[in-house]
Amino acid sequence: MQELGSAVVLITGVMASGKSTVAQLLAERLPRSVHLRGDGFRRMIVSGREEFAPQPTAEATAQLRLRYLASAAVADLYAQAGWTVVVQDVVLGGHLDDYLNAVTTRPLYLVVLAPTPEAVAAREADRPKNGYGGPWTVDILDDALRSRTPRRGLWLDTSHQTPAETVDQILADLAKAAIAS
Repeated sequence: MQELGSAVVLITGVMASGKSTVAQLLAERLPRSVHLRGDGFRRMIVSGREEFAPQPTAEATAQLRLRYLASAAVADLYAQAGWTVVVQDVVLGGHLDDYLNAVTTRPLYLVVLAPTPEAVAAREADRPKNGYGGPWTVDILDDALRSRTPRRGLWLDTSHQTPAETVDQILADLAKAAIAS
């Protein structure tokens, strides 16, 4: 079993790209790890929450930034205590660099799950929760991923991989996922 020690691994991608499953499996493969689900910080807002949309309000953007800052701070706290933290969240576009800059822990790794839109649509159809609908479509998020997200870290087309195969590839190519300070 690979030992990463105090580190943060951010796994991002569009909804239904496999982030939750891959992050959990990766955390289970590490000897001392935490699986931090970024969406939990969104759900903590009980009253006054504004959902992020393709044309977000200033308040929705402020809440998204707060969510990312909270997630980064908690990841740093666990890493400072000696844990490998696997963070899973949708962090796209210009928000990605802001998130990576908010994490102070090194080593810091970034893994971007980038299956094809067709694979994402098929996965969405097979899962019990609904991520798409309303203002979000697979194509809108895929465009944000592919055309507006900085090409940093390890990008994986996981369209034809099982989650276990994806974790194997992450562990084998972890050096490519490293973010320099």
